Amino acid sequence: MKISIIIPVYNEADGLSACLDAIERQTTKPYEVIVVDNNSDDGTDILAKRYNFVTLLKEPKQGVVHARTTGFNASNGDVIARIDGDTILPANWLSDLKKVFKDDENLDATSGLALYYGAAGADLINSLDLFFRRRLSRQLQDMCFLWGSNMAMRREAWHKVKDSLCQKGNQHEDFDIAIHLQQLGGKVTFNESLRANVSSRRIDVDFISFMHYVMISPSTYAQHKLRVKRYMYPVVLACAIGYLPGYILHKGYDPEADKFSFNRLFYEPTVGRVDPTANVA
Repeated sequence: MKISIIIPVYNEADGLSACLDAIERQTTKPYEVIVVDNNSDDGTDILAKRYNFVTLLKEPKQGVVHARTTGFNASNGDVIARIDGDTILPANWLSDLKKVFKDDENLDATSGLALYYGAAGADLINSLDLFFRRRLSRQLQDMCFLWGSNMAMRREAWHKVKDSLCQKGNQHEDFDIAIHLQQLGGKVTFNESLRANVSSRRIDVDFISFMHYVMISPSTYAQHKLRVKRYMYPVVLACAIGYLPGYILHKGYDPEADKFSFNRLFYEPTVGRVDPTANVA
């Protein structure tokens, strides 16, 4: 089984080295690694070129949805894996992924859980995240989600669904893949054995911006006229309640000492990423 890894990137110079180093340490090597640069101006493309196993592509049309499509279309693996530029994969991730697809020949696409780094109290955050992902996977049933930081799909499934996908902003493009694929009869699952480390920087924005991003989840289902959008509202409420403590735990985390620091809480600059649902042409 050949596995292609696709990484759409926009200004990811700070975290991409850790991402690519983790791929280099995989016990099972990928068939190919494709980084799709989406108009970065911080040297992301220069950094990616330093890795001889990386194929660098350019996608001039702004938006992760377009960069993703360019990478997926260019891939040649039997399975197309998708991660983000701040994803740090455990060394056995590819071998676990192969097992998932070999064990279920009917599986078209799957995604795994998040292990957040860059915040104090990460174990608690990860437990809450897992609780909601488990809950949603049960409730959504045949409209299960996909999560772009840690997902994969068979090549045949991509070519089956790609022409029906939405090519716009203000929705989660990974949810969109899952919705259209399942509407075509595909099988999508949430698999806890696929673990990926992702940055907690997603919360390093103001409350309004954070909640706008969170609300895209039910909105994506609503745009597809799916009643399962109602299952996303408890997640929205939990995110609203958890924003302030989550922001404090992220902002005050000292990675060198691996503990909370009040000095960092008040003086550390914002490093949150651009909202991928809004940064679309």
